[in-house]
Formats: sequence, structure tokens, C-alpha cells
Amino acid sequence: MNDKFESIKQEILDGIDGLASSRAVYDFKKQFLDSKTGKIGQLMKEMKNIAPEERAGFGKGVNELKEWAQQKFSELDEKIREKELKLRYELERIDVTMPAEGRETGNLHPITQMRNEIIDVFSGMGFEVFENREIENDYYNFTALNTPKDHPARDMQDTFYLSPEFLLATQTSAAQIHTMEEKKPPIKILCPGKVFRSDDDATHSPMFHQMEGLVVDKKITLCDLKGMLDVFVKKIYGESTTTRLRPSYFPFTEPSVEVDVSCFECGGKGCKLCKGTGWIEILGAGIVNRKVLENCGIDPDEYSGLAFGIGIERATMLKYGINNIKLLFESDLRVLEQIDDN
Repeated sequence: MNDKFESIKQEILDGIDGLASSRAVYDFKKQFLDSKTGKIGQLMKEMKNIAPEERAGFGKGVNELKEWAQQKFSELDEKIREKELKLRYELERIDVTMPAEGRETGNLHPITQMRNEIIDVFSGMGFEVFENREIENDYYNFTALNTPKDHPARDMQDTFYLSPEFLLATQTSAAQIHTMEEKKPPIKILCPGKVFRSDDDATHSPMFHQMEGLVVDKKITLCDLKGMLDVFVKKIYGESTTTRLRPSYFPFTEPSVEVDVSCFECGGKGCKLCKGTGWIEILGAGIVNRKVLENCGIDPDEYSGLAFGIGIERATMLKYGINNIKLLFESDLRVLEQIDDN
């Protein structure tokens, strides 16, 4: 039996030299010390085959072998764990002298930035803000705005109809009618919202954003309109920017004007942005048509009004030098990271 004990000892000594992890130590240890299947545990089952007078010595030898094996495995396990812990420390070591990793911070989309800027400017002039409706009644979108069904101006709009009566709003001007039906003068409102037209190229999108402005009070004139827009363009495009009004046509305003701003890129000298003219078209405006006021139950002999519509995409493209409207909808970080006035 002593030879068998020595054989097991030697097997243990030979085996532990190749163990490199705590898991390997555990599995190897189980081969010998498991109470049911371990080789040392199995020795006790041979007790019945030992002569009675030798059983005490045999039992003592098995216990001594078991204690020796437990000691060896305990020492090995401690050594392996220390080695593993040291390796883990090396892998997780942090150099506190290294600069911290930079984190990208998000910012508002250029369209949202421009929308907020415009609202801030006109809110400072006393305008209230009302959101525009995206699904509109044909009456509010066209008829009440002096554009009856047989009016040729309807051909100017390629409209998304949902039914004969309802459509996707083609302009925020419908907000004029809703407001004048619900409020009595004086009125001073700003209506931002999405509008929809069947148009798609480098400078147009089937869905885009507008900002409608409306003022109704006594003795409102084009001078009031120009004064407000002068303040607006200076705040958005720089203090040296000026405006000019050109005659135009809109069914719901009379007179109607296109509003140009002096080129903020070249200062009016002529460049690629302004196509050599020194001026850039920015928005449409005018004095509210008498018939529109009448449609809303407002006496045009007592009150007059001004209205203007700003294309937010166009204002954004001009300010940041973007030449394709699709760049504002593709969420390309190379573009968006360059635009942040916050």
C-alpha cells in the first residue's frame, strides 16, 4: 500500500507542474480529492480488503495522503491566484497621466437652430407663437386666402390631396385665417410649421418648413413690414445687412413684395452666392388683401395687416453656405458638425 500511496503522490507532483489556471487546478484536484470519484477517496473503499490488524495503519496512511494532497493543492491554488491577479492588474492598469477620452456632444439640427433664432427675433418684437396645422381644409389653404377653385393661382401649387376636402398644407398662410377667425385685432403672431408640395430638386423638398408672420392693427403699412424685416435680417445675417422690396404677386396680399437682403458674403459687391447682383431673395410678404380680412369678419376700412412667409430651409442654406437642401435631411455628421451656433 505504501507503494500505491507514493504512486499517487508522484502523479500529483507530476501533474501540478503543467497547471496554469485556477480552473485547471480545480479540475486536477477533483481527480484525487473528490469524495466519490477521486483516487484518494476510492482508497477508503479498499478498507474491506485489508486485514483487520492492518486497517488502522491503512486508514492513517490514507488520511495523511489526503492532508498532504490538500496542502499541495492549497499552496498551488494560492500561487496561481496571485499570478492571475497580477496579470489582471496589468491588463486593467490605468495611466492617470493620459488625457481623458473626448466625448462628442450633440447639438440641435440646423433647421431647429434657425427656427429658434427666428422665433427669438420676432418674440422680442412682441409676436406670439402658434404651431401650424399639417393637414388642412381646402377652404383655409386656398379659398379663404383669396384663391377660389377657378383661380389660376391654384396652378402654382402642386398639392398633396388626401380627399377632395382635405390636403397636406402647402403654406403656413392658412394660419392667418384660423387666427383672424379666433382673435380680434390687434393681432401679432408667428406660425412655424411643416408644409408639403410636390417639388424635389437641389433647392426644394416635398416637405419643408415655413414661418408665417401676421400683424393686424390700425394703420399697418409696408413701412412697418420693412422695419420689422430690417431688424430680422440684421439679427440673423449681420448688422450690415439691409433689405429691399420688389413688387410681386400673392393672392392673399395686395400689394405683394419679394424681399431681398444685401449679400452678407460680399457686402453687396457681387459674388457667387448672390450671382453677382449684390442681393439675395429671402422671403415673400405683403399687405393682407382686403378680401382676406373680409372673409374673417374684420373690417378692412378700419384695420389693415401685413404678412410674411419665411422658408426656414432657405434661410438656413443661405446662412451656412449649403448648396443642396438634401444635406439638411440626410443627417451627415460631416455637415452637421460644422453648424452649431449654440
